Amino acid sequence: MIMQTCALTKQGERFLTKLTTTSSTDSLIRKFVQGSPKSIALTTLSHLLSPSTSYPQLSSLAVPLYARISEAPWFNWNPTIVADLAALLDTQGQHDQAETLVSEATSRLDSNKRELALFYCKLVESHSKRSAQIGFDVAYSYLNQLLCTSSSVYIKRKAYEYMVSGLCSMDRPREAENLVQDLRDNGGLEPSAFELKSIVYGYGRLGLFQDLQRVVNQMEKSGFVIDTVCSNMVLSSYGIHGEHMEMVSWLQRMRNSGIPFSVRTYNSVSNSCPTIMRKMVELNDLPLSIEDLDASLEGGEAMVVKEMLESCVILEEVMVWGSLEVKLDLHGFHLGSSYLVMLLWLEEMHRRLNDSTYGIPAEITVVCGAGKHSNIRGESPIKVLVKEMMVKMKSPLRIDRKNNGCFVAKGRAVKNWLCELKSCQKLSKWNPCKSV
Repeated sequence: MIMQTCALTKQGERFLTKLTTTSSTDSLIRKFVQGSPKSIALTTLSHLLSPSTSYPQLSSLAVPLYARISEAPWFNWNPTIVADLAALLDTQGQHDQAETLVSEATSRLDSNKRELALFYCKLVESHSKRSAQIGFDVAYSYLNQLLCTSSSVYIKRKAYEYMVSGLCSMDRPREAENLVQDLRDNGGLEPSAFELKSIVYGYGRLGLFQDLQRVVNQMEKSGFVIDTVCSNMVLSSYGIHGEHMEMVSWLQRMRNSGIPFSVRTYNSVSNSCPTIMRKMVELNDLPLSIEDLDASLEGGEAMVVKEMLESCVILEEVMVWGSLEVKLDLHGFHLGSSYLVMLLWLEEMHRRLNDSTYGIPAEITVVCGAGKHSNIRGESPIKVLVKEMMVKMKSPLRIDRKNNGCFVAKGRAVKNWLCELKSCQKLSKWNPCKSV
């Protein structure tokens, strides 16, 4: 459901940067492929083929890069790359080249129906990621034909999965639901949780919340568990459309039903809060306690954030507590959710460090990452955020000289710092973690 850009290596980034400033592209591409390990060359190509590449102006060079890679002695034909390349060419108006690639793939795989089906699955997915209507419809028709004519249960299930997911990605959830109904009634194929979750999210993205709720109800009646993944899709859908009160109701439902919050739950909520996201850009007027944050929010936004911060259970997933080290790992969190978790963590650290049950660890570490997977490699927005918070709060946590993606401090120093902050009423008096 979430499109991600393939992470670039330093070598790949240097290569693409050079391509933006040179006219000798063919020579540079040849030297890069000859001098790069297989993994780096393929990762760089995959990045160019991604709809969310950070170098969209170079996407036309994916074809010559693929041509050079296909000549390398280590090259193995890859249906996923071919599907992505065909979809890119199609969106660039190079329909003949795209059709040639697809025809070559079809001929290569014709004797292996399972592999052929997987190729068309990937082709449907690639076109749906680019919202390419014509290319999607052509690939979809091929996949539909395989579904109808194949006797293989595996092929039918795979085709079914990608057809429903593709329709929902193309904002056609009604068609996806009709397909599910038709295959249930006439094809003997029962939908899995994946197909139904895809339809839920498809309706949600379009703001068709009655249909969303209807499908959720159908899932429950059919015995499917409404888990964290499904709940996050619902929350994300409401968040996209700023429906904070609906998010509050759903978060309460999760808590009452024992559905655990996840990293993505926090991401979905924080991304829906314009005040928080605005503060993440400016960082100048950043509330440094839960109490101050609560005072800066209004209406539904305040309510949904408070609902999120009523429990610190998420810390059990992302924090490791030991006598030698306490480690908070912010990998996977977005900027706004990292901020919320940091506020929660400071409250919980104060509570535990003053509780003899836990003791005082030798060292405390906050892992932010060094920006390897950031839009601009080496510049981690989360690291910038945490540094801003720690500097303003005069924290003993400093960037680790051995690992610049971490902040470290001695446990005793952190305890003394938090006690001083608490006594000065710079941290929230409201303890949301009392139930942990």
